[in-house]
Amino acid sequence: MYSAVLFDWDGTLADTRKVILASFQQALNTVQVTTDADYIERRIGIGAEQTFKEILQKAGKPFDHTLIKRLVKKKVETEIELTSKVKLFPGAKELLKALQGKVKLALASMNNRPVIDNMLRTMDIENCFNAIVAVEDVEKFKPHPEIFLKAAAKLHLSPAECVVVEDSIFGVQAAKAAGIACIAVLTGVYNRAELEKANPELIVNSLREKDRVLNFILK
Repeated sequence: MYSAVLFDWDGTLADTRKVILASFQQALNTVQVTTDADYIERRIGIGAEQTFKEILQKAGKPFDHTLIKRLVKKKVETEIELTSKVKLFPGAKELLKALQGKVKLALASMNNRPVIDNMLRTMDIENCFNAIVAVEDVEKFKPHPEIFLKAAAKLHLSPAECVVVEDSIFGVQAAKAAGIACIAVLTGVYNRAELEKANPELIVNSLREKDRVLNFILK
């Protein structure tokens, strides 16, 4: 039996894809840069700063630290404005409730803390988590394992005592690099074959497969 579950947010617990896409596009519009929706969607999970840098580099647009910070600020403001359009995935709240009191729970998200805090309050699940680690708390982005190692440390647990629940290749790779078991869920933009290559211990179609998830964590 594991002692804690470290959940990703975007694409794992919450269906934020359209809101994230809109927030990136609105920020990029301020510097007259466009990019494919698919490109943005497949970078969800590595952090907004890194994504903006990659997009601007790809577009041949010069940038500095001040510009990146301004774009992130606009992206965060837009996400918060669009919070009402974000929904938890079916089965998410039921799984969180089923785990409460049995294991510790942490949220480990490469999204920005103001966005996460606002969404958790809006959805009335802020009290579900014993610890929260957001992009502001780390220096390295996924697939670097820092975010999951920090989440485990906040819970005063070793990586071997934890399980990560993730939807992205970057997230699964980060979990594996941290020495943490991983459950991959097919609610993000990555398909089963892509996630299998990252070698998670379990893949589920959605969080509605609660019994499979609980059996893996609590066995």
